[in-house]
Amino acid sequence: MPPPTPFPTNIGPLLAEAGTALRQGKLELADRVLLQALAVAPGLANAQFLYGVTCLMRGDATKAANYLRKAVAQRPADANMQGYLGCALHDAGLLGEALVHLRQACELAPRQATVWYNLGKALKQCGQLQDADQAFRRALALDERHVLARIGVADIATMQGDIPGAVNEYRHVLRQQPGCADAWHGLANLKTESLGPADIELIRRALDQPDLPTDTQVMLGFSLFRALEDQQDYAGAFAALRQANATKRRQVAWDAVAEHARIERIMQAFDASLPVPNDPLLGREVIFIASMPRSGSTLVEHILASHPEVEGANEIPDLPQVIEDESRRRGQPFPKWVSTATADDWRRLGREYLSRTANWRERRPRFTDKNVVNWPLLGAARLMLPGANIIHCHRDPVETCFSCYRHLFRHGVHYSYDLDDMAAYYRDYERLSAFWLARHPQHVLDLPYETLVQEPDAQIRRLLAFCELPFDAACLAPHQSRREVLSTASAAQVRQPIRVDTAHSAPYLEYLRPLREQLGR
Repeated sequence: MPPPTPFPTNIGPLLAEAGTALRQGKLELADRVLLQALAVAPGLANAQFLYGVTCLMRGDATKAANYLRKAVAQRPADANMQGYLGCALHDAGLLGEALVHLRQACELAPRQATVWYNLGKALKQCGQLQDADQAFRRALALDERHVLARIGVADIATMQGDIPGAVNEYRHVLRQQPGCADAWHGLANLKTESLGPADIELIRRALDQPDLPTDTQVMLGFSLFRALEDQQDYAGAFAALRQANATKRRQVAWDAVAEHARIERIMQAFDASLPVPNDPLLGREVIFIASMPRSGSTLVEHILASHPEVEGANEIPDLPQVIEDESRRRGQPFPKWVSTATADDWRRLGREYLSRTANWRERRPRFTDKNVVNWPLLGAARLMLPGANIIHCHRDPVETCFSCYRHLFRHGVHYSYDLDDMAAYYRDYERLSAFWLARHPQHVLDLPYETLVQEPDAQIRRLLAFCELPFDAACLAPHQSRREVLSTASAAQVRQPIRVDTAHSAPYLEYLRPLREQLGR
């Protein structure tokens, strides 16, 4: 065997400089130095590892995973490398592969709280809540002041319906760290736990700290809004909400004109003559719930998932992922390739979706998919899965827009942080939804949220009949279901009986007048 290739003597200083730059948060410097190191020693595991970490810190998880895979291939027994690879794969959306490496990191370093926390975070995202809870608690057993692990335990309690347990965990964190933005946001996001004057004072004090990171400002701002609203200080609440949204809006990119053009292209593509599906029953296992965020989709899913034949899959990414993969394969963006897709192409895509979602049919024969980005893809869904049921769940326009505006989303929904953007997006949503209803009147159930909560018995029976499900009385009392709800934003609310008084805009009519005018155009 030939001796290993010696690396240039200047590699050590370069790696040392890169490590210092990473610790100081100087990511551009670390990137530049590590590229120099990789140019002369592309196979050096330490350089690959540090460059992968740099890419991950800069937000390029896919590139990070590529370099970290190379490092792990050379050092499979290095827990640190395994853990960072797992985190990169998690952030890149490759959750199955991420779990393999995160578990390996836990086996290699079972006394490190951080590796157990990272495993819990990935398990939580996969919906494996019991395993996630155990991982978070393992992290706390090793480091009882691990704040994010305790917040993870609180989030799991929320999803499992243990709201008092969630409150206790959030409050435990806040006793240790009164300015913890994640804990305040989790507590405020329950919406069933009232925040009082003492909470307002603590949140304000946290906001007054110098040099707060922007994300922290935003979370605390939304939490302050909730607390002031609980105390019926609506002027102060809206001022806090407007500030938090304005700060968040500066962080995200959103182009209302480009979105409008995208919706126009979708309508034109699906207004043409398209192939008739050659397997009309394909996809009858699927129930799509198409809606804007904050429009009652979680309640509708909870009703259906109370039925013994239906599994609630929550906001799974599979439909947009199948469309994105096909666009990449064809080298054309959606919907440009729609006109050239054949009935066999659509059937292939439908089968791919069903293969990706097979795990949701292991316990029950049917499942719901309520991803809020699905509604522009309903034309594609009809061609891919002609046997699927589609429920269009919608709510009063002002209530929908204001409910989005008052909510801090973990990912995406970038249009929701400005009321003008929100109104423009809603008008596009309304136009395209009307288009789908006109084209597929027999296959899309139009379900207004207000009608559902005012006439729950009649509307739930109508919903079950449309989905060709036998009536089951459990669906009339979904709040009694003990199923896990993977959305923390609505998890506490769906544990309560169906209520009519869920509107929020009345105290803010003065501030929402421009929104109402834009929606009324």
